[in-house]
Amino acid sequence: MKKIIIIITSIILLGGIAFGAYYLKNGKKMGSEQLYVKITKDGVQGKDVGFNYSYTLPAYNEDGKEKEVTFTADKNLRKGAYLKLYYKKSKGVTTFEEVSSKNVPAKAAKKLN
Repeated sequence: MKKIIIIITSIILLGGIAFGAYYLKNGKKMGSEQLYVKITKDGVQGKDVGFNYSYTLPAYNEDGKEKEVTFTADKNLRKGAYLKLYYKKSKGVTTFEEVSSKNVPAKAAKKLN
């Protein structure tokens, strides 16, 4: 009986650790809308130590619908770069990643160029 309790407890503990690791990696992306932007100007440098550059740009979803978003980056982003933004209504842009122009949906790419 003791062995069964130890095994069940171990499985629950390992499952909790696995879920925690998954959530830390993907938590900012879960339940978010994906928007696409093209960096066309330098960011506005702030006074804070981290996340110094702020951007306010028009972003487009995969259907080509526009939404103006504001987000920050820890460095001045490369002009001409395409970004995939993860946007949550309650928090705004939670994270972003650079993507190639081939990975931008056609309707959004048409609006960005």
